[in-house]
Amino acid sequence: MEIKMLDFPLHMNKEEIPPLSIALGYFDGVHRGHQQVILEAKRSAEKFGFNSAVMTFDPHPSVVLRKNDMHVHYITPLSEKMEIIADLGIDYLYIVHFTEEFANLLPQEFVDHYIIGLNVKHVVAGFDYTYGRMGKGTMESLPFHSRGQFTSTTVPKFTCGDEKVSSTWIRKLLKEGQTEQLYGLLGRYYTTSGSVIHGDQRGRTIGFPTANVDLNDEYIVPPVGVYAVRFKVEGEWFNGVCNLGYRPTFKNKAAAKSIEVHLFDFNRNIYGQKVQVEWHQYLRNEQKFSGIDELVAQIEKDKQNAIQYFQVNHSKKSSHH
Repeated sequence: MEIKMLDFPLHMNKEEIPPLSIALGYFDGVHRGHQQVILEAKRSAEKFGFNSAVMTFDPHPSVVLRKNDMHVHYITPLSEKMEIIADLGIDYLYIVHFTEEFANLLPQEFVDHYIIGLNVKHVVAGFDYTYGRMGKGTMESLPFHSRGQFTSTTVPKFTCGDEKVSSTWIRKLLKEGQTEQLYGLLGRYYTTSGSVIHGDQRGRTIGFPTANVDLNDEYIVPPVGVYAVRFKVEGEWFNGVCNLGYRPTFKNKAAAKSIEVHLFDFNRNIYGQKVQVEWHQYLRNEQKFSGIDELVAQIEKDKQNAIQYFQVNHSKKSSHH
């Protein structure tokens, strides 16, 4: 997949771009609703003999438009979004630098520069996609703005149960710690990436060495507690339990949430390694224990619960390609 960063004004030579079928959207989470849009663009590309493309925006429009909200945590930060879209088999990813100037383009200007100007012959977007200043452009107005240069497909609402699958719903479940429910909405489990850093080595002394993970991006982190997780390091997946929290048993609460993963049957030195944590099931809330013995007994119990969870769930589905 070729990745191109676009600024406003656009400096692209249309003659050098192959005809494209493009999916438009912000796509935070690249959830199953988003995948419908992206895969429809890919199908149209195959049908018409075009190249497939996705256009997304960075940073999140709300960061630019709502001055006070300068900080957005993402379901899929840009690096993660790129990987997932590449996995869907797309030829080009256009990342438009979202600025106030860009946000002020009239709908027709957006279409002229960023659709017709990119040699797009077919546009695919969700039923609720809007474009141009104040989101005045809609899928209803797109044929009018197309100047007869491209065709379009509107993808209907994608639901799970009776509810529209949306980034808002996913964020809500994440904030409530309902990580096991995300599979049905994302089509995969929620993952966060980071590197293994030195913790205070406390876990080893009680026989449960843990990997401390420092996140490398602005992810939404589930609430504190203990989770059954899978953990990818050096290209391999391992099962484990993760304690997400402030480690109240050991010291006066640390300021930031720490992500500590104890892997089953694992004894490698992985400091400095890039890793991925895949969040499966919330097992329990964080507790304060009266002593080490009580803590050890509880971790053993968490471990058994996680092992049982993976035995039951792994026979049902595996989320890895």
